[in-house]
Amino acid sequence: MPHIIRKSLLPAALIGITLGLSGCGYTPGQRALSGGAIGAGTGAVIGAVTGTGPAGGALIGGALGAVAGAVTNPNTINLGRPLR
Repeated sequence: MPHIIRKSLLPAALIGITLGLSGCGYTPGQRALSGGAIGAGTGAVIGAVTGTGPAGGALIGGALGAVAGAVTNPNTINLGRPLR
């Protein structure tokens, strides 16, 4: 697989996973927190790969994940009750 395809495939896959998991939780606040945490982790990885840097990627990913988590509907994405 050419390097350019591999370099763009990983961030695209991670973004898809992040958006899918950003709906974890029952309240908008829970979904925003879980989406922000998942987005920050994914953003750090993408930032390290793309040259933005892990810190910049984490900030961008965390913000996008928090927004995506806050605007999702718990009836649309339901992965079960959170662990306590």
